[in-house]
Amino acid sequence: MSDDEVARIAAIADPAARLRAATEGLSVAQQTMTELARLRRALVQDLHKQGWSYAQIADAAGLSRGRIHQVRHQGPMPEGAFFGRGTVRIATPLKRDEIKARPVVAVEDVTASQRLGELARSLGFEVDYEQIPLGGHIDLNRDGLIVICGPRISSDVAGVLETDPVLKFERLTAGWAVRDTRSGDVYASGQDDEPPTASDVAYLSRLRRPDGNGVVIVFTGIHPQGSLGVVQMLTNELADLHEQAGPGTFSTLLQVDYDPETNEPTETRLITPVYRHEPEA
Repeated sequence: MSDDEVARIAAIADPAARLRAATEGLSVAQQTMTELARLRRALVQDLHKQGWSYAQIADAAGLSRGRIHQVRHQGPMPEGAFFGRGTVRIATPLKRDEIKARPVVAVEDVTASQRLGELARSLGFEVDYEQIPLGGHIDLNRDGLIVICGPRISSDVAGVLETDPVLKFERLTAGWAVRDTRSGDVYASGQDDEPPTASDVAYLSRLRRPDGNGVVIVFTGIHPQGSLGVVQMLTNELADLHEQAGPGTFSTLLQVDYDPETNEPTETRLITPVYRHEPEA
């Protein structure tokens, strides 16, 4: 925050408004410090991988060698950049109960959002939660948005998913599936097989927002169990996913095996490459 902005806040006449402005400004400043620390740690690690000594990095940064070694191993994890910057907003959909016709939320979606929130907080993010209302409308043109939802529930989400140049959702007789247009393979959930199996296919992507001014992360299982598998992989393998996905748009598919009694994932693995949609700069 600049000195001019501090002076502007200090000059606000109403004390309640001044307090709100100071609180909001401090939150923004703290987020900026977190992201700069994350960026610095990533740069130190990258330069060291390229062969720079800690002494050379320290000289370039204007810090001591001991401080650079500390930065290398402490502070916000570089892979947190996978989620972007600022506040992470996690959206899950309301669904209509087929028997009582009332709005409900899938237990697996709630669990997935809570676990994802815990992961984001551990990486230095503030976290907000929201629900996609019945009807599926959601404003996707917001920073830090992560949507746990598929095309059946929300036409807004379906519209963004249609922009994926590689992985396409399709409606089959037995249920939903995803086609890999590069390999020609079609991936369906084991739940929809005859006989059914305790496995699901899950989709994970970072796609351009409808307004073109940012990105939105979207993931969903063909069935709710798949979403839990995505969160498990993000929790356990985020650094590797971040390296494979890069900073731009991407998509990939996961196979999620789960315990049929608890719906908890027992094994989660990638079944397609992590497809980068944009050429590297």
